[in-house]
Amino acid sequence: MPGEGSGLKVLVVDDSNTIRRSAEIFLKQGGYDVLLADDGFDALAKVSDYEPQLIFCDILMPKLDGYQTCAIIKRHERFSATPVVMLSSKDGVFDKARGRMVGCQDYLTKPFTKDQLLQAVRQFGMQSQGAS
Repeated sequence: MPGEGSGLKVLVVDDSNTIRRSAEIFLKQGGYDVLLADDGFDALAKVSDYEPQLIFCDILMPKLDGYQTCAIIKRHERFSATPVVMLSSKDGVFDKARGRMVGCQDYLTKPFTKDQLLQAVRQFGMQSQGAS
């Protein structure tokens, strides 16, 4: 059953299995293709291999945090225009400012609802489709 997503590829990066699975269910219900990564290194490999049109990235992760992951993605010419939305359990001004500094487009506070997640995809996913 094709949804509104029309095959838009969305990568969800989070070390929490619960968050990844929730996001996957919500996004698939919205008609999107979903890729999952459990840390920053896994995310970088998937970005390179699958070229998602939108990335949701947790901030607090082991090995490579969300800021570092976003900065590496944005430094790569091929992915510099790919929208990245940071995920965090904190809703801090400092975190938002730091996210903007590394190039993220927006910030979603966990736990997010299905509506919040799909709204972010509609807002940023369509931008990335228009850019390509």
